[in-house]
Amino acid sequence: MATQKKPVNVDLNSVFEAAASQFRGLNPNEPGQWPLLPKIATWSVLAVAVVVVGWFLVLDSATGELDVERNKEPTLKADYRAKLGQAVNLSELRKQKSQVEEYVTQLEKQLPGKAEMDALLSDINTAGLGRGLQFELFRPGQVVVKDYYAELPISIRVSGRYHDIGAFAADVANLSRIVTLHNMNITSTRDASGTLSMEATARTYRYLDATELAQTRGGDKNKPGAKK
Repeated sequence: MATQKKPVNVDLNSVFEAAASQFRGLNPNEPGQWPLLPKIATWSVLAVAVVVVGWFLVLDSATGELDVERNKEPTLKADYRAKLGQAVNLSELRKQKSQVEEYVTQLEKQLPGKAEMDALLSDINTAGLGRGLQFELFRPGQVVVKDYYAELPISIRVSGRYHDIGAFAADVANLSRIVTLHNMNITSTRDASGTLSMEATARTYRYLDATELAQTRGGDKNKPGAKK
């Protein structure tokens, strides 16, 4: 005949009362003497608090870094597209670069050096005399040094017939070196010969030699606000 097990009666009130009694009369200055249950509860609360605080601190820092990286994304995408376009058209860009360098070289050849300036001034004078013009003024001014070249203004005043003055202006424009005419003013003379007088500023340009370039760049570095 089988034996029946006796039911186990658990008094929950007694269990809760026993657990609650462990939390009574705790001395906060001596946690090492606390019963086991309060120790476990205290360490559990502290562990959860540390995890929560650490989580929010780490999450806040990670969120800031994520926002920074997201803000970089459009710039990086644009930079990538630009570099991709350059990579695709690299051969064409190299060809254009070579063409630009050749063009710059041709322009530089039209700029005389310092030693050639006297010859260029003589060419301008010869162009006027060749057209039968009379020079009343031919006065080179002060050289103006730019970043990569120097500019020399020349005040001129010539007199002659209208067509000869026009031909002279065309001859100056067709010189092998770059010469430009500015502030042209043509007036009639007081005599009855029908001649005209033209006042203008001829500007010619020359490239800077290595010493002048070094001085110019050194002067730019010494200017207030220049980048170092």
